[in-house]
Amino acid sequence: MKIAVIGAKGLPPKQGGIEHYCAEVYPRMVKQGHCVDLFARSSYTDCSWHDRYDYEGVQVISLPGLTLRGVDAFITSALGAVAASATKYDIIHFHALGPSLFTCLPRLVNSAKIVVTCQGLDWQRAKWGSFSTRVIQLGEKAAVRFAHGLVVVSDALQSYFGQTYGRNTVYIPNAPASYGESDPSFGYGTQLGLQQGRYMLFLGRLVPEKRPDLLVDAFSAMSAPGWKLVLAGGVSDTKLFTSQLLEKVANNRNIVFAGELRGQRLWEIVRGAGLFVLPSDVEGLPLAMLEAMREGIPVIASDIPPHKQLISGGRGKLFEAGNLTCCIRSLEWAIHHPQELVGMAVNAQRHVQLNYSWDHITSETLKLYTTLLTSPETVDIYEQSQTGLAEVVGKK
Repeated sequence: MKIAVIGAKGLPPKQGGIEHYCAEVYPRMVKQGHCVDLFARSSYTDCSWHDRYDYEGVQVISLPGLTLRGVDAFITSALGAVAASATKYDIIHFHALGPSLFTCLPRLVNSAKIVVTCQGLDWQRAKWGSFSTRVIQLGEKAAVRFAHGLVVVSDALQSYFGQTYGRNTVYIPNAPASYGESDPSFGYGTQLGLQQGRYMLFLGRLVPEKRPDLLVDAFSAMSAPGWKLVLAGGVSDTKLFTSQLLEKVANNRNIVFAGELRGQRLWEIVRGAGLFVLPSDVEGLPLAMLEAMREGIPVIASDIPPHKQLISGGRGKLFEAGNLTCCIRSLEWAIHHPQELVGMAVNAQRHVQLNYSWDHITSETLKLYTTLLTSPETVDIYEQSQTGLAEVVGKK
């Protein structure tokens, strides 16, 4: 198969779930004999326009854009859709709802099958203004109308598309990124003033919907002798929020801002944590949590549906999303019940090993591709959903 990929910033991955997803899945497809072209942003790849390079067999094609929030993704996705439409591909795979606004282009002029993967309802994220939010919502509707196959990464997203649009989706979850060897002596952690097993870790972009501010408030208000809080993550178009957060933690020596971590330093800090905490209001299926679970780190998280899917049933502890008091109580319970946490971590690790594998995800994605290409009975959502979608749009 010849496959085009649109919506990822580029490879190798730096920060972002979509980029890590592409880095795991598409090289595996190449090894199985398929051809993959990934249309990327020149601002991310640091390459000239139209340059291409090889990443583990994937051909990364750099496209122009503008270094303005949202505009870069918009332009690159549009150009990627045009370029893919002008080339003979078997599959054109869009990642995220914003880029899916352009699924109409190849659908109307190309015989390729269109696939969209929704990693989350991006219009819910706080960084977008009203115009960008509306554009992303239009991308969602375009995905429902024009995609031959719509992939979702969580049970909650599958329910959303079914209830909102009456659209059948294919559930293919994410999996944790592959970790390599890290420093067994915990050298970098020691430099940060940390002690193995005695710090809570927040790992993710420092954006409002992930609620690192709630976690900082909870940790500052609780009694946790000997414990520290580590914030590890980069900035994503939320510089004002990040600066306010850093001002809040500046005078607390027990809160460590580690910045964006990669490679061995990231693996070391995750493996040394005594507790992984994710207080998000909005998530798709969080890769960082899956990574912590696979590494056997106990998890506490807000009770949003994607988190429930991962850690309910004795695999972690949930607290009411956005509730500071509940967050404090859960953290205090955790540091005073280490044996219970160990049991939860073991259950979580086993659950990830059994259910979240990149080889399985690659296999399921290729199975979807093959079904779309070979089955004469493939559901044509473009025609089937026009009436239902018109009714949905008319109500909003």
